[in-house]
Amino acid sequence: MAQELKNRNEMDPRWQWRLDHIFETDEAYEAAFAKVKEQIEAFRRWQGHVADDPRQAIRENYAAMEQIEKLAAYAMMHKDEDSGDPVRQGRAAKLGSLMVAASSAAAFLDPELLALPEEELKAMMADPDFSDYSEMLRGLLRQKPHTLPAEQEALLAAAGEVMRVPNDVFGMFNNVDIPFPEVTMEDGTKGRLTHGNYGPLIRSKNREIRKEAFEAMMGSYKSFASTLTAMYAGAVKGDCFNAKVRHYDSARQASLDPHEIPESVYDNLLAEVENALPALTEYMEIRKQQLGVDELHLYDLYVPMIGDYDMKMSFTEAFQLVCEGLHPLGEDYIAKLKEGFEGGWIDVYENKSKRSGAYSWGCYGVHPYVLLNHTDDLGGAMTLAHELGHAMHSYHSDKAQCYAKAGYSLFVAEVASTCNEVLLMHHLMAKHKDDKKALAFICNQLLEEFRTTVFRQTMFAAFEKEAHEMHERGEALTAQSLSQAYYTLNEKYYGGGSVVDQLIDAEWMRIPHFYRNFYVYQYATGFSAAVAIANRILKEGEPAVKDYKKFLSAGGSVPPIEALRYAGVDMEKPDAVRDALSVFADTVKQMKELVK
Repeated sequence: MAQELKNRNEMDPRWQWRLDHIFETDEAYEAAFAKVKEQIEAFRRWQGHVADDPRQAIRENYAAMEQIEKLAAYAMMHKDEDSGDPVRQGRAAKLGSLMVAASSAAAFLDPELLALPEEELKAMMADPDFSDYSEMLRGLLRQKPHTLPAEQEALLAAAGEVMRVPNDVFGMFNNVDIPFPEVTMEDGTKGRLTHGNYGPLIRSKNREIRKEAFEAMMGSYKSFASTLTAMYAGAVKGDCFNAKVRHYDSARQASLDPHEIPESVYDNLLAEVENALPALTEYMEIRKQQLGVDELHLYDLYVPMIGDYDMKMSFTEAFQLVCEGLHPLGEDYIAKLKEGFEGGWIDVYENKSKRSGAYSWGCYGVHPYVLLNHTDDLGGAMTLAHELGHAMHSYHSDKAQCYAKAGYSLFVAEVASTCNEVLLMHHLMAKHKDDKKALAFICNQLLEEFRTTVFRQTMFAAFEKEAHEMHERGEALTAQSLSQAYYTLNEKYYGGGSVVDQLIDAEWMRIPHFYRNFYVYQYATGFSAAVAIANRILKEGEPAVKDYKKFLSAGGSVPPIEALRYAGVDMEKPDAVRDALSVFADTVKQMKELVK
């Protein structure tokens, strides 16, 4: 029989992150929590008096924010280790309430700052002694049309905890409560389906196993369609409400504008990817031929096309491979990766009630962290490279910038992670250039990176856009309407080369990123930028690496579009997306030749 997942305390601590680098003990966390509560209450004295000393008010606000970030990292990552633990749940819930209280207590700050003469704000921006906060002030002036009077800002801040309920409920349902059935494992035994083993099962060479896993996964979510629709509809309505009260034309504009991303960037992405769908269809036809099936189904999309070849590797071997692939970024970059490997940055393996998926997180003044649910294959190595890219972006940004400027925009958040993946792919192709079967396997992996990161995430972005516009048009968000919208998009993207199985209409119900509105498109734009940056690094060497590290170190000191220009990429033009998609088309042609 397949083994059930172990409890957290049964796992080997060598492969667990060290959250005591943030707070040595839970008692130290609680002491810091109490101190921050006092800071929040003390900050209320500024209400109505920001004009007396605006600089000191800003400094105190950021000091509290920095401490809250440490509390959040500790509490939420502890919960993600074991989401079923009621103590961890309680700590995370208290942290959420504290964050709302902090937001509410400081809600008057922006309106009172904006009530100052504009010349005074600009003078503060230009003062070298106050340069840590120049970007904050510039952004504040940009957002003036969307900043409400102090009383209304306080009300919105107080409502923040309620507005996060759909995300919180989905998180608990998805990580703890959803009942998955038993399915057939690779060895023929029965075992419980989990988020962690779904990946290997959907990539199984045994078609019946992946079909059963697909139907069990999608069917599990579909059986809760009404509940999950209510959750997501609540999130969409919250997004649209916030946009309306802040005087934006749409929820999408409200999400993009604070990061200074023109909506044309989003629209260019959708248009360029839809123009490239014939190449995706051609790839589906190669996949169908290689798998030797009469009909290609959606549960056939993830299995490697080179059926008698695989790259199995342990976590340690995967880490070594990643270091080899990222060697063009310099010895200092590799040395820092090794420090993370040995120093408790990474939580490696799945355990019972651990959060699914992978991410990198952390807090200013402490090294970044990486959560994995590692699998011993090339996919696991690619995920490791991806998350270490996030971690190194945070490391460079925190090292180069003050706290107020260290946080980089979501728009560039996926660039460093995906650049790592692209560099690793190039390394593998060079390493196996004389092995036709290995090269075909690697091309398959690169094509899958394109399909899942550019095509799939853009399809997700189109779904998000449609869901929010449905509500903005006054249409009801029902399980039927949302599922139909999602199914129609799958037909557009995959219908030319595969059978679009009806159960795919439930897939939107299992995507946690939909609760971070208008986030997923950045995977696709980030991948496109990363392809351009990686190609420049491999072509030009040290000058390109130097420019790339300038981008990594920029943090939030400049707008994200400008930060990417440091690395030689202009995302306001469609060229980066178009060029990346041409690489996809060229790889499809290469794959066709390799499998003749």
